[in-house]
Amino acid sequence: MLHIYSMNWSSLYTTQRTGDPEGRRSVYDPVRNSFLRDYDRIIFSSAFRRLQNKTQVFPLPGAIFVHNRLTHSLEVASVGRSLGKAVGEQIAAKYKDQDPGFSDFYRHELSSVIASACLAHDIGNPPFGHSGEDAIRSFFNGLDGEMHTIIHNSLSPGQLKDFEHFEGNANAFRVLTNSFNEPEPGGYKLTYTTLASLVKYPSASIEGFNKKAGLIATKKSGFFDSELSTYTSIAKTLGIPKKEGYQHVYARHPFVYLTEAADDICYRVIDLEDAHRLHIISKETFMDMFLPFFENEKEVYNSRAYIEQKLKNINDDNQKVQYIRARWIGLMIEKLSLVFMELEAEILSGTLEKDLLKCLPLADRELIDRINEFSVAHIYNYRAVVEIEIAGYNVIGGLLKEFVQAVLYPQHPKSGKLIKLVSAQFPVTQKKENVYQDIQSLVDFIAGMTDLYAIDIYRKITGITIPEIR
Repeated sequence: MLHIYSMNWSSLYTTQRTGDPEGRRSVYDPVRNSFLRDYDRIIFSSAFRRLQNKTQVFPLPGAIFVHNRLTHSLEVASVGRSLGKAVGEQIAAKYKDQDPGFSDFYRHELSSVIASACLAHDIGNPPFGHSGEDAIRSFFNGLDGEMHTIIHNSLSPGQLKDFEHFEGNANAFRVLTNSFNEPEPGGYKLTYTTLASLVKYPSASIEGFNKKAGLIATKKSGFFDSELSTYTSIAKTLGIPKKEGYQHVYARHPFVYLTEAADDICYRVIDLEDAHRLHIISKETFMDMFLPFFENEKEVYNSRAYIEQKLKNINDDNQKVQYIRARWIGLMIEKLSLVFMELEAEILSGTLEKDLLKCLPLADRELIDRINEFSVAHIYNYRAVVEIEIAGYNVIGGLLKEFVQAVLYPQHPKSGKLIKLVSAQFPVTQKKENVYQDIQSLVDFIAGMTDLYAIDIYRKITGITIPEIR
């Protein structure tokens, strides 16, 4: 029998899609269910393909192939599928008295939902890694003079925070749900279930970025002012409660914890694997970070002794690192799926205010903290990483300055020529009453760029490179 909390397992999924007319029902497809269609729509999209030339951590391209946003997203989707399958089986087994549709969803379809959400989790990230997000925020927070006056007078407080608190997660929700310059509504027309599983920080920009609140939802933000009604509709349909005392802050959809966990698992081990391939860290350092997780495992297959014996039969150091990576991911999937079910009451009540990795036993949490501290000191502040971040600030900041000026000062001769460079899918009117929409179109255009395209167009419009006539 289902327990009654703020949210209920039986109402947390639907095949309803953005852009669907009211009352529309999904058509049965024996080959692809609704959530597999979500996965396919994402993986065949141009926005997803562009992730192949967006920095994950280390600069691209290089002689040694390291992860980019696309390969990272594919791996996170793989881990997410396994987490969804593990949790779905447990939910279906625990609530055997539910109807066959409930069992079918949790046994066979939840894995596709989590895989789809994971596949799209970075689709809104601008070029140059997380520094790209910081560069957009810095530009709008650093406005001065007449530009500052025009923008602040033209935008509502919530609209202004969409730029000052620009967030890749919120932008992913926009990319997937907004039709931009197309007449058909709904964007990618994904199911509400997949979209809700993607929004890690279900808060509007104006109420987000408030860590003092103690809410995981307000750590960052999950939707812009322009997509507020879309998220509100999703929350209402799936029964996601609003946080008391806030206008547009919601509890997390339970599936978000699995999407987040898949990402957290991957980047912690993959960033270190890439560092090993680039000879930034040694094989011994990598082993020292991850072998202790197996120290007290009772199952023989997961014991440190068994794993060290297997390592003796592997000659290549890269293969040894890959073996440990695979085993550690498997161990984390197993542990976190159990943690999820142990915390079921808090998750369904909307009161779990930390990610699943922080809910692991103390010994595991201490080892993860050790990885975090090491990564910050030796990977995320590695010289080449810092250099690409600085480049990102200059390139994105420079592009925003040029294009935003073109919107605010349409009378300048250069302005009309610059706007011609903006892709047609991002309409720019240069009208005073459309400043918010026009600037959003520019941010959409720049955030969607690959690293190389951003550098190329920056060089051309600033005169560093003179384009050839083709």
